[in-house]
Amino acid sequence: MNHRRKFIKVSAIGSAALLLSAFRMSKNKHKKEDLSDKKTKITKPVVVSTWNHGMDANAAAWQILGQKGKAIDAVEAGVRVTESDPENTSVGLGGLPDRDGHVTLDACIMDHHSNCGAVAFLQDIENPVSVARKVMEATNHVMLVGAGAKRFALEQQFEERNLLTEKSKKAWEAWRLKSQYAPLINSENHDTIGMLALDAAGNLSGACTTSGMAYKLHGRVGDSPLIGAGLFVDNEVGAACATGVGEAVIRIAGSAIVVELMRNGMTPDAACKEAVSRIVAKHKDLTNLQVGFLALNNQGESGAYSVYQGFNYALHTQSENKMVDAGFAKTW
Repeated sequence: MNHRRKFIKVSAIGSAALLLSAFRMSKNKHKKEDLSDKKTKITKPVVVSTWNHGMDANAAAWQILGQKGKAIDAVEAGVRVTESDPENTSVGLGGLPDRDGHVTLDACIMDHHSNCGAVAFLQDIENPVSVARKVMEATNHVMLVGAGAKRFALEQQFEERNLLTEKSKKAWEAWRLKSQYAPLINSENHDTIGMLALDAAGNLSGACTTSGMAYKLHGRVGDSPLIGAGLFVDNEVGAACATGVGEAVIRIAGSAIVVELMRNGMTPDAACKEAVSRIVAKHKDLTNLQVGFLALNNQGESGAYSVYQGFNYALHTQSENKMVDAGFAKTW
C-alpha cells in the first residue's frame, strides 16, 4: 500500500511538473511571438489613392512625404492636383454638373489627432479640400454646406470661379435632350479621389474630394464629405476611404467599419472585403452598384476591395510606385 501511495504521489508531482513546464514553454512562446509582432517593420512614408488619377496626386504628395513632411499636408496637396485638373470630369474643376447644370463639390480631410473638416454642396470654389481644412483649423465645426460654405471660403480668401468647363457643359447639354436621371456608373467609376498617407513620423491622415454623381438631383450629397463614411482615420489603427455609390457607403458607415475591422486584427485587404460583403448583403439589386474601399494601416500595409471588377489604386513608397488592382466580389 505504501509503495502504491508513493507511486501515486510521485506520479502526481511528475504530472504537475510536466504541466508547469508546458505552461512556461507556452508562455515563453507567446512572449516571443508578441516581441516579434512589436518588431514588425513599418513601411513609411507611404501614400495610396484611388484610381489612375491617383498617380499624379501621389507624386505631389510624395514631394512632401519624401522630405519628411506631414501626412496632413501631403494629402491636401495630393488631391488638389486632381481637383484642379479640368480633364477630370468627376472631381473639382470640370466636374460634370447636377441635372440643373451646377457643379457642386464635396470634400473632407482628417488628421492623426482625429481633427477633421468638411464641406458639402460647395459651388464656385476650385479646391474644396483646402476649404475643408480651413473649417478644421479655423472653426469649432466639422462641416459647412452650401451657401454658408461658399461664404466662409470667400472670407478665407479663396477665389471664386466658374467650374463648368466647355467639355462638361457640352456633355450636360447632350444629356438634357433626354434628361433621364440615371447616375453614370461603370466598371471604372472614377467619381472620387480618396487619399491616405503615413508620414515618416508614423502619423496618418486622409482626404476625400468629389463633384459627385453626374446629373444628380440638385442638392444631393454623397459619402465623400462624411467623416466615417467616405473617410475615417484613427492613428492607433489605420485609415480608410471609399469610392463609388455614396448612398451604399453611407448605409454601413463604410470607412469607419473598415478601420474598426482592422482594429480587431484584420488586414487592410480583409477589412475592405468584409465591408464590401456587408454592402452586397444589404442590397437586393446590385445592378451598377459599384463601391470600392481603400485602407492603410499604421504599419504601412495597404489593401482594397470592390463590389465589381475594375477598381484600382495608386501606391507610392520609397521602394515602389505603381497601380494595384483591387480584389472584387463580382464581374460585370
